[in-house]
Amino acid sequence: MKAIQLTEFGGPEVMKLVELEDPVAAAGEELINVTAIGINYADTHQIENGYLSPQTLPLIPGLEVVGITQDGLRVLASVSGGGYAQKATALKQFTFDIPNEVTDAQALCMLVQGATAWHILKTVGHVKPGESVVIHAAAGGVGTIAIQLAKMWGAKVIAVTSSEEKGLLAKSLGADVLVDAQTADLKAALVEANNGKPVDLILEMVGGKTFDASLDALAPFGRLIVYGNASRTAQKEISPGALMAGTKTVTGFWLAHCFGSKELLTDVISELFALVVAGKLKPVIGATFPMSQAEEAHREMLARKTSGKITLDPAL
Repeated sequence: MKAIQLTEFGGPEVMKLVELEDPVAAAGEELINVTAIGINYADTHQIENGYLSPQTLPLIPGLEVVGITQDGLRVLASVSGGGYAQKATALKQFTFDIPNEVTDAQALCMLVQGATAWHILKTVGHVKPGESVVIHAAAGGVGTIAIQLAKMWGAKVIAVTSSEEKGLLAKSLGADVLVDAQTADLKAALVEANNGKPVDLILEMVGGKTFDASLDALAPFGRLIVYGNASRTAQKEISPGALMAGTKTVTGFWLAHCFGSKELLTDVISELFALVVAGKLKPVIGATFPMSQAEEAHREMLARKTSGKITLDPAL
């Protein structure tokens, strides 16, 4: 089979298209003939060995695929080995049947990014009707789904984007107010976008100064949910006393802790699929690259040139 493999850690240039032996499914696993591959921002950290879980070489990157099992079932799967390949294995409990009405690309939106959006809003964000929700990277894979879910659950959505085109996409998905990610005083811009009031809930995956400004813009009893660090820069140290004085909550989220839970993963993905089938949730597919161009796909993502879900076609 063809696959993307790296033998050293680094930037996108370390990914090489190679020919490898087909993987063999172990006990409790499915062998999947891959028809579509999902790219997540976490993949860019994975190839640098900067991900939350340590990586080992040689490495086939990638966390999720859609494909056909040996029994002929079309499934969305979190893979046991790397996903950037024409064949992959996955534990049976981490494969999810896809409704006929949902396309391969739409299905790929629902695992890492869809489930993350769900949990950072509901499970750890505890979003309530009428609350203000700031969504950073609002035109990204998580952001485009989070906008729609937040509106569905009655929130006011403040979408932070890095270009006019991405702002228009966020607006089309239901965002109430737009904020330019490059603005000099991000805290002031967030408060202004909320009619001069601090905000209730912030979904943050940029890190650095974006995190700092977001924490400053948080209202008493507000929650800041951290689920990434795209900027690769650290935020200021947080004083517990400052959190107490502001009655603010900072929470981290990693989807890996939902695996193995029917309620937290299988049921959530089923509900997301049902929303797609009902036309209430519209996945945004930004681009599909040939698997042989995985390096270019990563470069586009790192340069913030992409929107929505980015996928790879393993046949090319």
